Amino acid sequence: MSNPNPVADPAEILMAQPRGFCAGVDRAINIVNEALIRFGAPIYVRHEIVHNAYVVNELREKGAVFVDELEQVPKGGIVVFSAHGVSQEVRKDAEERGLQVYDATCPLVTKVHLEVVKMCKEGFTVLMIGHAGHPEVEGTMGQVQAGIHLIEKIADINDLPFAAHEKIAFVTQTTLSVDETKEIVEALTQKFPNIVQPRKQDICYATQNRQDAVKFMAPQVEVVIVVGSKASSNSNRLRELAEKLGVPAYMVDAPEQLQAEWFVGKKRVGLTAGASAPESLALSIVEKIQEFGPRQIRNLEGIVEDVTFSLPKNLVS
Repeated sequence: MSNPNPVADPAEILMAQPRGFCAGVDRAINIVNEALIRFGAPIYVRHEIVHNAYVVNELREKGAVFVDELEQVPKGGIVVFSAHGVSQEVRKDAEERGLQVYDATCPLVTKVHLEVVKMCKEGFTVLMIGHAGHPEVEGTMGQVQAGIHLIEKIADINDLPFAAHEKIAFVTQTTLSVDETKEIVEALTQKFPNIVQPRKQDICYATQNRQDAVKFMAPQVEVVIVVGSKASSNSNRLRELAEKLGVPAYMVDAPEQLQAEWFVGKKRVGLTAGASAPESLALSIVEKIQEFGPRQIRNLEGIVEDVTFSLPKNLVS
């Protein structure tokens, strides 16, 4: 005999796995913290060390000073390059100013830099798939003086003046959407059948894993909250992906940005966090969601990341 009073499905917050910090972000933040411990404040950082307001404000309180240009750093000062990487021109400028540099460029971004330099030396014209104005794109394109062109969307491919037989190669911004990049790569391959692809996909493991986790989570929930800042490319891609899968999605980087109406009538809430968002921030946002109504927390299954990157030798020696 069936139960006449079945227990209703519980209201839940489903936590995507993996979420939050990746190895490159961990390394970048650790570099700034280690420099502050070793040398004391101020430690200058060119651009945001990672694209997360919570992280930047926390480091600023410890004595990090974020600058847009190296001319804002006193002569002989200590400067950290952000995880997004910098152009060769910026490196030369730092050397001419006598700055003590600690490079927090993500090793996976450095891999793309090396690919660009190698390809250009071999006579290839390089196409970079990415977003104009993003620090990673500016840094990557700035590895060479000429021979690299930006592709933001499929329509840009039609404007390329190159013939199909020319030596063409491509690289990608590491934090793009896998699906979005796939479409552009297919269009490039159609126009340039002999185009040379990276030996290993440029989109980083963390970006891929977090997108896969959202694909797994989205069908199980009625709304998705992405913990991340507006400037974060990979966080924006997570929000867009959830929406593409038919689930309303909102991106926040502080608990007070949550709105009660997002959760009205929604039993299952999905939560993920971009690669630059700390777990402490994600948990504070979970607590705020629970204020709108009691919910059980359930961690979903997913890849457990064990990648680590070492600090620069000149900082730990």
